[in-house]
Parts: sequence; structure tokens; C-alpha cells
Amino acid sequence: MQRFEGQVAVVTGGGGGIGSAIARRLADEGALVVVSDVNGEAAAAVAADIISAGGSAIAVAADISRREPCFSLIAEAFDQRKRIDMLVNNAGINRRGNLLSLTDDDWHASFAVNLDSMFYLCRAAIPHMIEAGGGVIVNTASQWGLHPAPNHIAYNTSKAAVAAFTQNLARDYAPHKIRVNAVCPGEIHTPMLEAGVKRSGRTIADLDKLVPFGRIGKPEEVAALVAFLASDEAAFMCGSLVEITGAQAVA
Repeated sequence: MQRFEGQVAVVTGGGGGIGSAIARRLADEGALVVVSDVNGEAAAAVAADIISAGGSAIAVAADISRREPCFSLIAEAFDQRKRIDMLVNNAGINRRGNLLSLTDDDWHASFAVNLDSMFYLCRAAIPHMIEAGGGVIVNTASQWGLHPAPNHIAYNTSKAAVAAFTQNLARDYAPHKIRVNAVCPGEIHTPMLEAGVKRSGRTIADLDKLVPFGRIGKPEEVAALVAFLASDEAAFMCGSLVEITGAQAVA
């Protein structure tokens, strides 16, 4: 399918497990993907893979926890074809701990990356979408933002805020034909998850047993959902928070 032929998509956290899968999927369907990550080498590697596969991509290293890099990222993306059709706010961090064990820096960093970045990136991108007559924004929230897991107060609360932000943005800008939705993944097999599993002493097989479907999710499955939400096939979906969990309850 070439559902995004000629379109420009910005993907943050594009060097990571889910973000790289999203970037590749959108490129496979014809989009020029602006792969952004705080890790410039990771973003460049993903963009190079896309180009090697015959797709279109550029890499932009950006620390989107701060305002100015967010606006610069959108400006650079817009300069590619004078349009921004899709913004996928996927970048996120997970600082673990309960209220008394979490540091001030952990709390503030969680909101800076997981929520504030969306605020600034959407502020920069939405005027372009309004001028073009519409656009699509897909945010990565989390199952834990809807059903909190223990000892992850900063992550859970920031992702709950992403869910609220998504629905507020959708209701404010639906009249401009800008569709805003969020994906809410459960456990997905990514390098970030592997690192957490290693620290806990558990294995991926242990996590698989907790999922009624029989296994944890794959980044490509989240990417497929993002591509659907970004496509015209989801033309009436706006303000939706879509869980993708394999029917798993919160661990």
C-alpha cells in the first residue's frame, strides 16, 4: 500500500524500538519521514535503512525536552516539501520509582520528554496543518497511563497527561480537520523493555506468560496501528485512545 505517497511525516523517538518501526512503516507506504531522536547516530541509522530500502527519509538530532529544538525540528521538516501531514509524538522516557524514591530530576525529565515536547511540537506543526486544510497527529501514550502500574508514578502520570492532552487537542482542532489520536501500548519487545527486564531479573518468557494472547507485542504491530490511525481509513477517528496490549492486565 502507498497510503502516504507524497506526504511528510515527523516521527520523534525515531531511533528507538517503536519509533524506528513507525518510521519504516510510514516510509514503506510512501511518506518522506523525518526521523528525529536525541541520539543522532540512531536517527541517522534508521534514515539510512529507509533510504537503502528505497524509501525517503532524513535524520534530525533534537533534544525535544526543550522548546527551541522542537520548533527547529518542525521548521526543518516543513522545509522539505513545504508541508507537514503527520506528526507522530513517540519519544518517551521511563523513570522508575514511587513518590518517595523518585528524584526531582526524574519527575521533571519525565514531563519534559513525555508531555512538554508534544505541547511545543504541536504548537509548531498545527499552524501548517491548518493552512493546508488538515493533518494527522498520533501520540504514544501507554496502557499504564490509563491503568497505573505500581512504582512508576512519573511515567504513569505523564502518560495519563498525554491521554488527556490528546483528547483536548482533538476536540479543539477537529473543526480544522486535524485528527488527533493516541496509541496506548502494553508490554512491547523493545531494547528499553529488555533493559528493564534484565534489571528485574525476569525474562521475556516470564512477560509472555502474563499476556492472555501468549506473548508480548512487537514494535511492528504498534507501527501498523499508527499507520492505520494516520490513514484515510481512520477518517472518523479523532480523540481516540487505542490500547494495544494482547488483553494483558497491568503487571
